[in-house]
Amino acid sequence: MIGILGAGSLGRLWAALLPEDQAAFLPRPDADPAAPPLRYTFESLQGDEINVSRPWLGSAGDVTLLLVTTKAGDTLAALRHWLPRVPEPTPVVLFQNGLGSQQAVAKAWPMRPILAASTTEGANRPTPDHLIHAGTGDTWVGALTRPAESQTCSAVSRLSTTGLAIHTEEQILPRLWQKLVVNAGINPFTAILDCPNGDLLTQNFFLEHIDALCTEIAELMAAEGIERVAPAELRQRIETVARNTARNTSSMRGDILKGRTTEIDFINGYLVQLGQRLGIPTPVNQLLTDKVKQLSPQ
Repeated sequence: MIGILGAGSLGRLWAALLPEDQAAFLPRPDADPAAPPLRYTFESLQGDEINVSRPWLGSAGDVTLLLVTTKAGDTLAALRHWLPRVPEPTPVVLFQNGLGSQQAVAKAWPMRPILAASTTEGANRPTPDHLIHAGTGDTWVGALTRPAESQTCSAVSRLSTTGLAIHTEEQILPRLWQKLVVNAGINPFTAILDCPNGDLLTQNFFLEHIDALCTEIAELMAAEGIERVAPAELRQRIETVARNTARNTSSMRGDILKGRTTEIDFINGYLVQLGQRLGIPTPVNQLLTDKVKQLSPQ
């Protein structure tokens, strides 16, 4: 059984696309153990709608692959509850935005097969019971702990039953950084300006700060040994994604609009903390972090 921890948009996307008899959700610790299955309407890329029903697992003893699709700030606590109940050989695949939560999980359970995934699949929920597969892309999966190195191919094979493009990645950290760059350059700006992704490109606040932001990120990436890249190239990556997802609402803007805590601490906040450790000033990342925190509940 493939267990899914986190019933947000991404968790529901995997549940809808995996074979029906192979996927189930792990509930929150305080959830009703007798709760009925999770039911929702899934709208495919082609616009077809199907009714999805997936059970809640009362026990994790039969979980042979665990997908963790919680918010970054909830991941460690959720796994502290569930991992003691999950068989030790079970691969755990982390799908969190940003960085920081993945390293914390790998550090907490170094002898478990912990993997991380970076995905460009898009899904959103216009209503609580309606999930839309908004855009297809690629998903890369790679090991974070030594025991995971022999499990990557089998995890990718099982995820490939969705029909999505799933790839093994020997160096997952640079791949996670690629997504972090885009998130850091789009999400906070859209949250602060309350606009869809594409509108950023003409906003003065974005235009005033994007070059300095990319300079900070480029310096951090070089110091961490991730990649040596010109700030102008990072800006191009960010703006290309903003154009390609012009009508989309970023997850951070969505969190602000719904009064939820954002993942800013694992995106620009992570870059601030890294800069402090490396002695690299990050005033723009600090500015964006502070402004987003002023808009969201703490």
